Amino acid sequence: MRDEILQSFDIQGFQNNLINWYLDNKRDLPWRKDQDPYKVWVSEIMLQQTQVDTVIPYFQRFMSKYPTVYDLAYADPQDVLKTWEGLGYYSRARNLQNAVREVAETYNGKVPDDPKQLGKLKGVGPYTKGAILSIAFNQAHPAVDGNVMRVLARVLELEDDIAQPKVKKQFEHYAGALISHNDPSSFNQGLMELGALICTPKEPLCMFCPVQEHCRAFQEGTVHDLPVKSKAKKQKKIPYTVLLVKNSHNEYLIEKRPEDGLLANMWQFPMVPAGEVNKGEIENWFKLEYGINVSLSAKQTDLKHVFSHIIWQLEVFAALTASEKAEDERLRFVSREELEDYPFPVSHQRMIPYLP
Repeated sequence: MRDEILQSFDIQGFQNNLINWYLDNKRDLPWRKDQDPYKVWVSEIMLQQTQVDTVIPYFQRFMSKYPTVYDLAYADPQDVLKTWEGLGYYSRARNLQNAVREVAETYNGKVPDDPKQLGKLKGVGPYTKGAILSIAFNQAHPAVDGNVMRVLARVLELEDDIAQPKVKKQFEHYAGALISHNDPSSFNQGLMELGALICTPKEPLCMFCPVQEHCRAFQEGTVHDLPVKSKAKKQKKIPYTVLLVKNSHNEYLIEKRPEDGLLANMWQFPMVPAGEVNKGEIENWFKLEYGINVSLSAKQTDLKHVFSHIIWQLEVFAALTASEKAEDERLRFVSREELEDYPFPVSHQRMIPYLP
């Protein structure tokens, strides 16, 4: 079935049209200045789930701070998280640093060009592996993400549900069959660029598409019906009461999150699970959980933060304490100025203006 789909498809013409268009129209992006594997790797990790315009200043700041594999490998993990602060999906930064450390220690600081070695590094999945191998090393490996699946679904008029993992494998097969062996770097970047600039989700610019003559969905009038994607499960809503606790020295209580899981090793203002603890029980719960007496004060604001799988509903209160230091190793009292030194997730950065 797979190979029938590619029968009568002009692969050579498709490659030529796509690559020529890409070379003439590619955006001037900082990670395209050269084919340095480390820069390609960092950019691809940052671009996961994140818009190009958002990534550019982060990438430039990150590379100026960690210009080589060794700089990142042996940096303070808290500094790395602070540099990543605001980009979200912080496990990307932790995995990247762990993998880069392995490159420094196992591969003499050289990003491996062997698919098996590269694919074993933390956080390097099939897409990232294909992107690095093709863009940096000019090897003919497919790199299939959401953008590329959308392009291929339309070009080949594929009606399989792209939300299913087995379907992604099929798309990797098609991308591997279509890829140029003469210039895999430009081919893969061309597919990515086409999905970003022309073959967009809602209003594709078919009249400007360099591969329009090859696009079966355009010929059949089904562009707007593709790709097929089943809806994700509804996100679970989790309510929290967040306390902005201040002591008599105008210091604020902050808490380090666990080493594993969501927002691992980031810092936050203490969060009380509102679904389990009533308002009247918060002060008692806080004493039992952290060993600190607090008195709840005025409500400051309500905030909502949306993750891919859950939604935090945050009710933010000011609170006072007579404590000057925290015995609990998760906690720390810091001045308002010192807050700048700690990596906070966006949800808690938004609370800083409400500090009492």
